[in-house]
Amino acid sequence: MTTTDTMNTIATVEQTIRMVEAGCEYVRITAPSINEAKNLEAIKKELKVRGYTVPLIADIHFTPNAAEMAARIVEKVRVNPGNYVDKKKFDLIEYSDAEYQEELDRIRERFTPLVKICKEYGTAMRIGTNHGSLSDRIMSRYGDTPLGMVESALEFLRICEDENYHNIVLSMKASNPQVMVQAYRLLINKMEAEEMNYPLHLGVTEAGGGEDGRIKSALGIGALLEDGIGDTIRVSLTEDPEFEAPVAIALANRYKGRENHKTIAEVSESPIDPFVYNRRKTFEVLSIGGSNVPRVVSDYSNRKITSQKDLIDIGYTYDEPSDKWNLSDIAADLIYLGKIFYHLIVQMG
Repeated sequence: MTTTDTMNTIATVEQTIRMVEAGCEYVRITAPSINEAKNLEAIKKELKVRGYTVPLIADIHFTPNAAEMAARIVEKVRVNPGNYVDKKKFDLIEYSDAEYQEELDRIRERFTPLVKICKEYGTAMRIGTNHGSLSDRIMSRYGDTPLGMVESALEFLRICEDENYHNIVLSMKASNPQVMVQAYRLLINKMEAEEMNYPLHLGVTEAGGGEDGRIKSALGIGALLEDGIGDTIRVSLTEDPEFEAPVAIALANRYKGRENHKTIAEVSESPIDPFVYNRRKTFEVLSIGGSNVPRVVSDYSNRKITSQKDLIDIGYTYDEPSDKWNLSDIAADLIYLGKIFYHLIVQMG
C-alpha cells in the first residue's frame, strides 16, 4: 500500500512503480475522500504513460461516495465494514433483535449502491475487517472477538450475495497474529456453513518494522499458509512499501513446486481445536519444553559457516578485541550444528 499523499499524482506514481519493481502484483492507494478517489484516474493514466498497467485498489474507510467514485476507475475497492457506514462512538448499546435488524437494513441501503456499481463496471471488492475498528453494533453483540470480526464481514457479504455479486475477496486483519489466525479459521468455518466460498487476502496489520514486523507477519501469515489457507498476501511494515513485497514473496516461495505432491490423507478428527489457542502440552528435556519458556533453535546443520560473520543473521556478533560473543534481542537460544560441529570447532578455533 502506498504511503504518499494520493493528491500528489507524481509521488504516488513513482512509489507505485518502485513497489511493482520490488514484486507487487497490485497496489492499494488510500482514497479517504471523493477528491482522492477522483485523482485515481490521473494516477492510472500517468502509470499507463510510463508503461505500467498494474491493477489498482482504492482503500476506503468512512466515505461511501468516494468508494462509488473509485469503483468506476480502479480494478478493486477495499471497504472496511467496521466504519464504512458506521461512525464509531464507542457506545455500548444493548440491541434487541428488531433494533439490530434495523441497523442491518440501514447498512443495506447505504452499501447496495456500491455493490451495484461494482457489478456494472466489473470491479472487484475486498471486504476487509480490521480488529481495531469493529463497529459499536458488532462490539455490543459479539465483543472485541474473532467472531465479531467474522460477523462484521458476513453482514456485508450477505448483501453482496443478495445482489448476485460475487467478485469478492475477504480479509480478517489484526495486529495480533493469534487473533488474526483464529479469525481466518473461523471465517472459513462460517462460510462453509452458509455454502460460501470466497478467496482470502492474508495480512497482519501494523506488524511494525525491522525483524519484529517480519516475524509477526511470518507467524500469522505462515500459520495460515501451512493450513492451506490464503490466496493473496500483504506484509504490512512501518517502512517504505517497496520493502514489503520481498517478504511476502519469500513466504509464498515456500510452497513453490508443490503442485504435484502426493495426496495428503484427510484428517477426520483434529487433535486440536483450531479456533481456540492453547499452549501445547510437552514434557521437559534438558530445560526445553514442559513449563519452561519457549526456546528458539536455529538449524545450521546444512549451512556452511566460514567465519563468525555467518552468525550475524541469528543475533550473534563476535568482538575480536575482547574475544567475546555478543547476543542481540533476537538471538537464537540454541544453534543446532549436527555433523558440522567438529569441523566448525577446528575451523574457528
